Amino acid sequence: MVKEPRAGRVKTRLGRSIGMTGAAWWYRHQTAHLLRHIADPRWCVILAVAPDREGLQSRVWSPQFPRQAQGQGDLGQRMARLLRGTQGPTVLIGSDIPAIRRHHLNAAFRALGQAPGVIGPAPDGGFWLVGLRHPARAPSRLFVGVRWSHAQTLTDTLPTLPQPVALIDTLRDVDEAGDL
Repeated sequence: MVKEPRAGRVKTRLGRSIGMTGAAWWYRHQTAHLLRHIADPRWCVILAVAPDREGLQSRVWSPQFPRQAQGQGDLGQRMARLLRGTQGPTVLIGSDIPAIRRHHLNAAFRALGQAPGVIGPAPDGGFWLVGLRHPARAPSRLFVGVRWSHAQTLTDTLPTLPQPVALIDTLRDVDEAGDL
């Protein structure tokens, strides 16, 4: 999931500390770095873009990656819709996690061979990855009632996923200057 890297519209919590232009610059370069480190012939990388129109037309992201609009709604509604629109094992990741590498995604897909759901926790109480073995059959309660950007986001999310849920590595996302 990526956002168009516009000052004041992306990484605004980070921008309050380092400036909105600096936050947008960091995000743009972080996402380019991420895409270089996760591209792999074993899976298809699709950019779920926001805002929809700008993201689909953007020249920021490499044309080698297909795009689809995230659509309307809160983060949970957008993620649920994106997952339900896929066939076969699917994982969603954020684009602000500098440490993600191919082996993390490989571990997530391997976990989906054993469990119907997988999640990668973040130290702040959220998560950096969520995946489903059969996303088209996702439960109707998927991401319902989750408090986003909260210390209990992971705790709120786990019961909405098909059980059991496999846990993979904990990775840090970047929300504020201290996370850098």
